[in-house]
Amino acid sequence: MAVENNQNLFSALIQLGDDALILSQRLCEWSGHAPTLELDISLSNLALDLVGQATLLLNYAGEVEGTGRNGDTLAYRRDHNEFRNCLIVEQPNGDFGQTVLRHFFYSAYALPMYQGLAKSTDEHLAAIAEKAIKELRYHFEYSSGWVIRLGDGTEESRTRMLKALDWLWRFIDDMFVEDAAWSDLVDANVVPSRKGLREEFDATVLDVLSRAGLELPAQVWPITGGREGRHSEHLSLLLAEMQVLSRAHPEAAW
Repeated sequence: MAVENNQNLFSALIQLGDDALILSQRLCEWSGHAPTLELDISLSNLALDLVGQATLLLNYAGEVEGTGRNGDTLAYRRDHNEFRNCLIVEQPNGDFGQTVLRHFFYSAYALPMYQGLAKSTDEHLAAIAEKAIKELRYHFEYSSGWVIRLGDGTEESRTRMLKALDWLWRFIDDMFVEDAAWSDLVDANVVPSRKGLREEFDATVLDVLSRAGLELPAQVWPITGGREGRHSEHLSLLLAEMQVLSRAHPEAAW
């Protein structure tokens, strides 16, 4: 593989791995704090799936980069402006309604993304995607079910879902941003076009929100920049907690 292609693949793997890593950390924050024991376990299991995906993607990114970094190094030794996750995954949990709506938006994007990645000309990436599809299919079913249940529930649950929708919708466009490296990999059939996934995503979201009795917010000003390393203050706080042990004891081994 040419050096330029190596760099492009590294960039794409970092974006994919960071999405899964940061969202998993957000979900882990519910451990011991979810509304019920069943939900506590469910959210923790979703987080574990994403940790597994992030581990495979970031370890592969380290191999492609070829400088000696591995998944742990990439997760714990980068500063916030070096992360390339989309902005929606770093947003605060809020209440349970906001958490499941955020997860619904992510899984509605990630499931067709990984279905496309399973057809990648890069066999290693395709194998990672094939494993993730089964998990993401469940994530979508779980989160969409709760969105419908809460949106079509009590007046209180509906109000909270509308509030969550207002907060999260402005970050949707950021998931679909394609930089030059990603576009080059699209041309080489290594990754699917994010722009090409948008129509399916919009149809899926409108179907589920309709069944939930929820309407999209009026036109909002989209907030982007996550793929370029421009993040909200929420990511810095998340990383401070996630990375504290590794930063304090850089030579430690488990």
